[in-house]
Amino acid sequence: MQLLDRIETQLIANRLPLVGITVAAVPYANTPVVLTLHWHGFVEMRLAEVTDANVVAYQAVPSSALQVNERWDRIDELENAVLDVAWELGSWDLARTEALPFVRPGAEQRESVECMGAFGSSPIALDGQPPVVAEVPDAGDLIEAASRAGYLSWLFRPVRGGVWADVTEDVTLEDGGYRNPPCPYLASPTRSTRAPRRPRRVVYQFGRATRLAR
Repeated sequence: MQLLDRIETQLIANRLPLVGITVAAVPYANTPVVLTLHWHGFVEMRLAEVTDANVVAYQAVPSSALQVNERWDRIDELENAVLDVAWELGSWDLARTEALPFVRPGAEQRESVECMGAFGSSPIALDGQPPVVAEVPDAGDLIEAASRAGYLSWLFRPVRGGVWADVTEDVTLEDGGYRNPPCPYLASPTRSTRAPRRPRRVVYQFGRATRLAR
């Protein structure tokens, strides 16, 4: 799965640093995957016109959600692709969340909102604007599937191409904030999202600090 090529294409096009990257998928083979890039940046919004000055506000640049239609046969195959990208982009770690289906007794409204956001269709507006600019034509079908079967999401924060390049103290990184492949980690088994009573989080630790915190 060519996730790295898609991320680098977006970095070149937007010319902004990344805060984080998420990948979301439903637990059915060969279904579309949603890649969301969370940017660090602000755009100037004019609020009113006056005689001698402009009244402006600054609004965060929306995230970019892209649908990836590449074949994958197993969850571990998909996760290994995400592990490789997170490793190469110098992320400190990679976190996998196994979210429960939100159409179930006792589910909180927050769960449905998080699911819709993971697939590029957030119902929340910030200052009247959507927080995500999405190119996810199958978002509705993916959210419907996730509502019944749950979904998986992965989160990592890249150093290369990200805002973390100036603050990282990670001895595993090369000078450009990246790591050479291959990733030394392999995907760990997932649980069925239908059976558990609570979501599950798995974290892969990549980075190693240059000094121990006191």
